[in-house]
Amino acid sequence: MPYNRRRMTLYDQNATKKAKEAELAWEHDELRRTLERAPESQERFLTVSGREIDRIYTPADASDLDYAEDLGFPGAYPFTRGVYPTMYRARQWTRRQIAGFGTAKSTNERYKYLLAHGQTGLSTDFDHPTLTGYDSLHPLSEGEVGRLGVAIDTARDMSDLFDGIPIDQVSISLTINHPAIVLLSFLLAHAEKVGVPWETLRGTVQNDSLKEFHGQKTFALPPRGAYRMTMDVVEFCTRNVPNWNTISISGYHTREAGSTAGQEVGFTLAQGMAYVEGGLRRGLTPDEFGPRLSYFFGVHMDFFEEVAKLRAARRLWARLMKERYGATDPRAMLCRFHSQTLGSTLIREGALNNLIRGTTQAMAAVLGGTQSLHVSGYDEAHDIPSEDAMRMSLNTQRIIGNETGAANTIDPLGGSFFIEKLTNEIEEEALAYIRTIEDMGGGEGVLAGMFAAIENGYIEREISQAAFDYQERIEEHEYKVLGLNEHEEDSVPPPELYEHDDDEEERQIARLEAVIHDRDAARTEAALEALRGAARGDENTMPFILDASRADATEGEIMGALRDVFGDHEDPGIF
Repeated sequence: MPYNRRRMTLYDQNATKKAKEAELAWEHDELRRTLERAPESQERFLTVSGREIDRIYTPADASDLDYAEDLGFPGAYPFTRGVYPTMYRARQWTRRQIAGFGTAKSTNERYKYLLAHGQTGLSTDFDHPTLTGYDSLHPLSEGEVGRLGVAIDTARDMSDLFDGIPIDQVSISLTINHPAIVLLSFLLAHAEKVGVPWETLRGTVQNDSLKEFHGQKTFALPPRGAYRMTMDVVEFCTRNVPNWNTISISGYHTREAGSTAGQEVGFTLAQGMAYVEGGLRRGLTPDEFGPRLSYFFGVHMDFFEEVAKLRAARRLWARLMKERYGATDPRAMLCRFHSQTLGSTLIREGALNNLIRGTTQAMAAVLGGTQSLHVSGYDEAHDIPSEDAMRMSLNTQRIIGNETGAANTIDPLGGSFFIEKLTNEIEEEALAYIRTIEDMGGGEGVLAGMFAAIENGYIEREISQAAFDYQERIEEHEYKVLGLNEHEEDSVPPPELYEHDDDEEERQIARLEAVIHDRDAARTEAALEALRGAARGDENTMPFILDASRADATEGEIMGALRDVFGDHEDPGIF
């Protein structure tokens, strides 16, 4: 682990001592007299994560800050202040509003609407059957097809999804995990079909198999089988799709499940370390595949805690990649991340207030140095966001970027006694969680520890306790939320709501049946059997999944072939 270094502190120790003496005098005089007349409104002030906040922060709280080691400069190790030297002064973050509902054709229309209204990157939300590796025809899919995301069953659906969209010019994100290898294969097959070289594709596939067991819970395979698919994508794309981000290591779903800010960083970076160790076992070097690892964080309501969290994640990842895994290419040390404002913070009563919540969280993401941003729609507590909500989310980003001055200078909160203390605390808390997980691996690394922590339920228990504590604070009115435990006067419903077309499921099933009817069944089955053989051995399965995709095998059939080899996962049901 890092931190074996001599420190050159930023502040003069004598001056810091004098500042501390002055603070004590202030507390004895001005502060004491004021508190005698008017006590503070509560005994303790806490962040959303439950971290106690002091009344004031002074140089004493940053007395051990080493500028070169702890902050540095943007685009230079340890990247605390940003991953690029010019950050938003050269180019603003990617505005990437996620979209997905109904059939591929319907989502294609929404994509074109978003691109016309200022979106600069596409992000795809898949329905629950697709996320869990089942076709729209499967009995478990009934009533869920296209409801909370787009239904993608075959490579032909992927072609419909991106029909008329220049995929070599627009960055694409596929928000899917255990079946990620299948959906990415569908996209690569579509690229072949339209004559787009894989080398020109830019984007990300989430592909974070480990977080499914304590975050989103849309798992489709057991931990070790799912992990192998993740690493097959990393290995294949490192060698064949060089500009593609192979994993978007996700803390967002961990935070939505109820984790604290420190837990989000700790568990998420532990996942990242597990993937790095997997890459090393494949014979890849950190400098080969590290530059194509990215992160995905949620942004909660506590403004300063979220800014500090993002800075801490960036610094800790750089230190781990350099000092533990021996990365020498600065690009392999970068914690580049997409951010999304948290859907769980949105309230049904007074839905327009969610515009304020989204703006606050988005500003924290920008001041925290995000590379890409999604602002959740103000009406998402009711349904899939409407076009008006998506337009306002994009406008929120445009106004922050162009009118507030937030993008004019880099890391404007850097050097704040408060922010630097919070950044240090979150980094230390995250590192403690990583060490705990590593210890569970019995000295065999973080990967072994992650498998153990998943199987013994450690991560889930920690998150569930944090979620319980947060909910308890709300119910006891210790943490006030307008429209939830604080009454919203004269609240009005959203001006419009998305209306789901109940015929979409029927259309998708008809489309799938037509593909199955028209394909060469013998070719499809041969491709699936070849995949089973590869999965039983140690070959990279992605070339075989690509062949199955070209043969019009369905997602459910491909995932079924993998389940034949790896089995199913039974959740322990901790929460």
